[in-house]
Amino acid sequence: MAHSHDHSHGHAHGAANRTRLWIAIAIIGVFLVVQVVGAVLTGSLALLADAGHMSSDLIGLVVALVAAMVAARPATDRQTYGYRRAEVLGALVNGVILVVVAVTVAIGAVSRLVSGASGEAHEVAGGGMLVVGIAGLVANIAAMLVLRGGAKDSINLRGAYLEVLGDMIGSVLVIVAAVVIVLTGFDAADPIASIGIAVLIVPRAISLLRDVVHVLFESAPVDTDVAEIREHILRTPGVVAVHDVHVWQITSGQPVFSAHVEVEADVFASGRTGELLDELGGCLTAHFDVEHSTFQLEPAGRAGQEQGTHR
Repeated sequence: MAHSHDHSHGHAHGAANRTRLWIAIAIIGVFLVVQVVGAVLTGSLALLADAGHMSSDLIGLVVALVAAMVAARPATDRQTYGYRRAEVLGALVNGVILVVVAVTVAIGAVSRLVSGASGEAHEVAGGGMLVVGIAGLVANIAAMLVLRGGAKDSINLRGAYLEVLGDMIGSVLVIVAAVVIVLTGFDAADPIASIGIAVLIVPRAISLLRDVVHVLFESAPVDTDVAEIREHILRTPGVVAVHDVHVWQITSGQPVFSAHVEVEADVFASGRTGELLDELGGCLTAHFDVEHSTFQLEPAGRAGQEQGTHR
């Protein structure tokens, strides 16, 4: 027996998120060309690193868009929860891309620092690097503002948002390095900035991948207190005990709940099962933002007759 709500609001969110992704793809795609050309003309590894990160942004945004489009498909008899978990897989791909980019950038930067220390010169056109870095910062800020509205509701969009955020920080480091080069001629500021970009990418990638693992392992959402949910259920008139409590997520922001609820004999005798189900489902929706909940109502003492471990 289940309690559920209309998901039209979720569909509206999905359409808005897809629009956000299209706009961000256009912004990042146009500027990526500018950044690659700038990196080649100035000889800046930091710009090239930032371009690499931006290309990963573009790939990540496309992956996020495809995932969002797949997630919008309706449920079927085979995919009974629909395709919303495609968003989680999109976030997983984004997290892996972030790690690969960080490692690649770090290796390239260290290699240039080592070769520079051995006397091999790497001249960088600081002025051109500064101009492209500022333009990159503007592009990333614009893309971030577009994506920010959906980042809290979707793990998929959060992955895309984090990629653009990391690239925005990368643009700031490019600008700082360019200013140092212009004022002091210290070309090593370029690979040092590249290492800084790599270091800043990794924590965001790990955070995103950790969230993905939580969803794929069907862990309870981090902001959900299962013990508190159990207490709410037990305080409901007519409820004697609760066991087999499970809380997990189809994707971020879409928690699912199920439980076996033992009730007094009078609940069945008086035909109050429907009323109790409405009360339990309404409690989870109002207090814990769980729109899809399933309760199996059982006579008191039923848990002792069931096999397996009960929680």
